[in-house]
Amino acid sequence: MTLSLLTITLLGLLAPLVPAAPSANRIQKRTFKVDRLINDNFQGHNGPRQLLKAYRKHSLPIPDGLEDAAERETQRRRSAKREIMLKSANSNVKAANVGVVAATPELGDVEYLSPISIGGQTINVDFDSGSADLWVFSTELPKGSTAGHQLFNQTKSKTFKPVPDQFFAIKYGDGSTASGSIGTDRVEVGGVTVTHQAVGVATSVSPEFVADIPNNGLFGLAFSKLNQVKPTKQNTFFDNVMSSLAEPLWTADLRKGSVGAYEFGRIDSTKHTGHLTWIPSDTEEGFWKFSTSGYSVGNETSELIKVAEGHTIADTGTTLMLVNQEVSDKYYSQVPGSKFMAHLGGVTFPCDTKLPDLFLDVGGVYTAKIKGADINFAKLKGGALCYGGIQGTTSTTQIWGDVFFRSQFVAFHGGNHSLGMAPHS
Repeated sequence: MTLSLLTITLLGLLAPLVPAAPSANRIQKRTFKVDRLINDNFQGHNGPRQLLKAYRKHSLPIPDGLEDAAERETQRRRSAKREIMLKSANSNVKAANVGVVAATPELGDVEYLSPISIGGQTINVDFDSGSADLWVFSTELPKGSTAGHQLFNQTKSKTFKPVPDQFFAIKYGDGSTASGSIGTDRVEVGGVTVTHQAVGVATSVSPEFVADIPNNGLFGLAFSKLNQVKPTKQNTFFDNVMSSLAEPLWTADLRKGSVGAYEFGRIDSTKHTGHLTWIPSDTEEGFWKFSTSGYSVGNETSELIKVAEGHTIADTGTTLMLVNQEVSDKYYSQVPGSKFMAHLGGVTFPCDTKLPDLFLDVGGVYTAKIKGADINFAKLKGGALCYGGIQGTTSTTQIWGDVFFRSQFVAFHGGNHSLGMAPHS
């Protein structure tokens, strides 16, 4: 979640100081894994809401009618969704073995939540390659904001140390906000520990975060230059442990309807087919960004159709996939019964339609296959129509979220700032 693409408005302007230097309790050249588990409580998606969230998160032009569509769908689902969230919040997700922690998809892959330990306290957070901050719900929040959430209590941590005069105050593009103080603490993920990791202790969060009961904070996996702590930027957990890993990278193996994983420090070759193709990432803004300029629909052997070159963000924190408008239009032109529905803000199609695969250029060196089955995002009320997992944008910046990751195994190399891609095995 960043300043330019997530439309973060920071409160306060203070001169930058020298960044703090967190230290890691390093297990020399090791690896660790974050498993993703199936959520059996899932009962439906809010497609319009997820589409609106993607547009706002990355400051892209919002189609007419989408905001109203998202609000109507939100109101219709609110009661049922809250019941589902409460059930999910009452279940305990713990590490199965040393080096492995669970990453549970909330509401059927809408976002992936993983338990981390802060000062010995377990908190389920959202791993997000589109942000560079770690902040969590805390006991410092008003009681009206904490129902159902796991709360970090800094007074019960023997290793927590406040960082004077440091703070975070963020406003995201969808209107959600979070703010609070900064401290350092012992943070453990999958058996790897940073002893003085910067942690944002929330003292205020907006209703959007309050309503997302299973999620209790954010765990940023972008580059530390995106960190929004003021006045001193802080390093991410990954940057702090990167030099201690067997390889300076992490991978996303996120599958639809089956167990997947985030893994740090190695590439599990059994999780993908063929060799990884490596694409340079433009990290000037701190994102995992690359270029794209072509597509084809349905036939892997077809020559890619050229479109205006654009930039794409690989974002595990976004649910849907926003592609060039021409690509979206041409794709759905080959889906019988597909139609843009203004009251839903996006393209729908008959659920019994077999969707074609979509092939997209990545950096001019790789063609990513997005399986048609993964593009079927959600059944709408009544069950006859489904909501598209890809939608169009007129912006030159495209956002490839979890719909993309369900079809592709992706490695994020922090050492040489590149992305490795291959089809899932």
